[in-house]
Amino acid sequence: MGVNQEVATNLSGQSVIVTGGTRGIGLGIVRVLGRAGCQLMVTGRKPERLEAVAKELSDAGVPHRTMQANVGEVASSAEVVEATLDAFGRIDGLVANAQSFRPVTNLEHVTESDFDLVLETGPKGTLFLMQAVLPTMREAGRGRIVTFGSSMGNTGVPGYGPYSAAKEAVRSLTRTAAREWGRYGITVNCVCPASVAHRMPVMEENSERARAFAEMYADHPLGRDGDPEEDIAPVVAFLLSDASQYMTGQTFMVDGGGIMRA
Repeated sequence: MGVNQEVATNLSGQSVIVTGGTRGIGLGIVRVLGRAGCQLMVTGRKPERLEAVAKELSDAGVPHRTMQANVGEVASSAEVVEATLDAFGRIDGLVANAQSFRPVTNLEHVTESDFDLVLETGPKGTLFLMQAVLPTMREAGRGRIVTFGSSMGNTGVPGYGPYSAAKEAVRSLTRTAAREWGRYGITVNCVCPASVAHRMPVMEENSERARAFAEMYADHPLGRDGDPEEDIAPVVAFLLSDASQYMTGQTFMVDGGGIMRA
């Protein structure tokens, strides 16, 4: 492609599944992809949040479907893919963003149920979704899969052991899928975003967790956190586009350089 030709970042008409797309980073991705012209299947766990997203997308004129789904179940992943094909006739991209979380807990106190939850909704849920979209992407000869990891897997942040382990497993699955499925025209890449948890309503002002985030960003190279729409979602959009067609099996640290503090 010559330097004077348009960079192939157009997503108009593409059909993309976004899991965990009702709040936080997932909602930011949904909004950006909607503005980019995508047809969207948005999944989540809570009906009221799905209704709110559906209304927002309808008001914006974005072709979409919403679906309550449990990413930790094989059958649920298959149902999401089937519903997407019924609605749009194709699946161009998968953004496997959904991940359940447990309260911050030191390793010595982690329970089996704590670990099971993050493994089921993290690496297992991501794998089930990747398996579900594979046949239609393989048949089309093209596909874009974006998974989500975490810098905590590299930095070993205290209290986040199970979550970090689950996210590292997602990164490993990403690399294996990239190696196995590249011959089908499918790229698989992982994004490790800046945390936006302190933006969520569940974090109480002046709580210990809120203070920890404040300290973290006080030592941040860019001096601020990442905005889901302005900073994180555009990278996901790039990875869904043909501009990224020669990149696969990679991890993208979309954290404003935060990993350099490790």
